[in-house]
Amino acid sequence: MDISLKSVFINSVFYKVIWGLSAFFLLAFFLPLVYFFGLMAVGVFLVLLMVDALMLFGGRKEAVIKGYRILPEKFSNGDTNEVTIVLESRFQTDVKVEVIDEVPIQFQKRDFLVKMDLPAGKVKKFSYQLKPVERGDYVFGNINVYVYGRIGFLSRRFKLDGERIVKVYPSFIQMRKYEIMAIGNRLSDVGIKKIRKIGHHTEFDQIRDYIKGDDIRTINWKATARKGHLMVNQYQDEKSQQVFCIVDMGRNMKMPFNGMTLLDYAINTSLVISSIAMLKHDKAGLVTFNEKIRALLPARREGAHIQTIMEVLYKQQTSFLEHNMEALYANIKYRVHQRSLLILFTNFESLKSAQRAIPLLARLAASHLLVVVIFENWEVSQMIHSNSQDIEEIYLQSVAETFIFEKKLIIKELERHGIYAILTRPEKLTVDTMNKYLEFKARGVI
Repeated sequence: MDISLKSVFINSVFYKVIWGLSAFFLLAFFLPLVYFFGLMAVGVFLVLLMVDALMLFGGRKEAVIKGYRILPEKFSNGDTNEVTIVLESRFQTDVKVEVIDEVPIQFQKRDFLVKMDLPAGKVKKFSYQLKPVERGDYVFGNINVYVYGRIGFLSRRFKLDGERIVKVYPSFIQMRKYEIMAIGNRLSDVGIKKIRKIGHHTEFDQIRDYIKGDDIRTINWKATARKGHLMVNQYQDEKSQQVFCIVDMGRNMKMPFNGMTLLDYAINTSLVISSIAMLKHDKAGLVTFNEKIRALLPARREGAHIQTIMEVLYKQQTSFLEHNMEALYANIKYRVHQRSLLILFTNFESLKSAQRAIPLLARLAASHLLVVVIFENWEVSQMIHSNSQDIEEIYLQSVAETFIFEKKLIIKELERHGIYAILTRPEKLTVDTMNKYLEFKARGVI
């Protein structure tokens, strides 16, 4: 049984009683009769202190607290993840406990404290939630449980569970949510538009009997003549198109929004788009780059490919150096031969920076279907709609309007060179990008 002095703590009640006893003896200088009552109070205090100590350390050997932490195998970045702590009391009496969990340093959560009653011989558990905003390894420390007796002079600390490491992956919770909605045909619930298919851009599947309601333009007259009744051609969506998510990891993606960088928003969306593309029978690929190409996964559709994409995205590290569009163009040109949909997640803060990249992007757009996704600065947009109180705020609003106008000019400049462009807020990134992908599928332009 651990009765080390390091595990014993004196509580505030102890010091309050000491101050009260001191008052007794101070008063005894003026009223000698009080001295006798002071000695009695000290005796009662010592007895209570011994009783409190015996409750915490005496009795049966198993007078301890057992417990452990229930953690998911991995955390989902940008999402709420649940952590559960289970405690079991092996004390003979009910006790009060305070639980301090040493959460990973990345959360900067320094006020974690849970107070609860723990019945004798019972198991109790509670849960709390954490929301990581960056990928990587998160280290949990000890679960510190402070046990108080009924009197409360002393407390005893138990260190439970020990160090645990949890990896934070790109948002697989978001990916699964969109997968389930896509399978259940409920993507419209999260803002994905239902787009009517235009024209006959699908692949021929088979000839079958006419059913009331079929498009009469699909009637196969030759087969009808042979069979003696109406036959129609059945088509299926074009499959095995290549979809590459290209993630810029340069300094222009370091800007934070709600605690997460634009890079992590792009990584989360890339995982979702890759998953949905594979559900739509397309092949998903991945490219990440900054001053050089960091990863290039060929487009595939095997069952384990989405896990490979997740692992690659999880491991991506960057020092946010200047991006190298020349390296991106060279690698796409020589390693991606089939016409593909390229979704480039990047950010341009000025028209001049966009104009430097546009010639290379236009060359990619000549061989592939290129979509450039850039981010709207929501804080700047909010500034425009706020009421100005003085000259300084009017000046700031004018500067904000200039920034927003320049973003619109960038979009126009991209479109003028035959490049599709999306200007979106980080929280709407997944929905807006998926809408564009599904639009291309419906129009058959991939």
